[in-house]
Amino acid sequence: MNQKPARIGILTVSDRASAGVYEDLSGQAIIDTLKSYLTSEWEPVYRLVPDEQPLIEQTLIALADEEQCCLIVTTGGTGPAKRDVTPEATEAVCDRMMPGFGELMRAESLKFVPTAILSRQTAGLRDDSLIVNLPGKPKSIRECLDAVFPAIPYCIDLMEGPYLECDETVIKPFRPKK
Repeated sequence: MNQKPARIGILTVSDRASAGVYEDLSGQAIIDTLKSYLTSEWEPVYRLVPDEQPLIEQTLIALADEEQCCLIVTTGGTGPAKRDVTPEATEAVCDRMMPGFGELMRAESLKFVPTAILSRQTAGLRDDSLIVNLPGKPKSIRECLDAVFPAIPYCIDLMEGPYLECDETVIKPFRPKK
């Protein structure tokens, strides 16, 4: 079966990005984690934008509609600060929300820090794309992805997206037995 590589959007939301030299450790943490999980071919489609809701929305729409990413993973902008608007941008561009992702990520993060209740991560569906909001800290990114990623390949299957194969010694996706 000759399948095109899955396209996965990685969107870092940070005002520090527009301040000149900026090393995006969070975006890199997502890419590194996905590289450790996935054995099927995939290509990252990376974007970096400041905390501005219209710009975040435009970028999510472009990643989903133009770049045809089956999965878009965001980092940053999920806290309670006034500039943190990633969840609002995600909700504005999605057809349907998937609240279980945020619930599970917060529950997982609470094992490590009591301030996890301040996080507003969410997830939603835009046409053929699953959008998942992650926190901004690289350590938290891995913890949250470890919690929710087992459901992501099957979610993408249900949306008739590319079949994501994983290194099951690293992460075991759940797919119901036929």
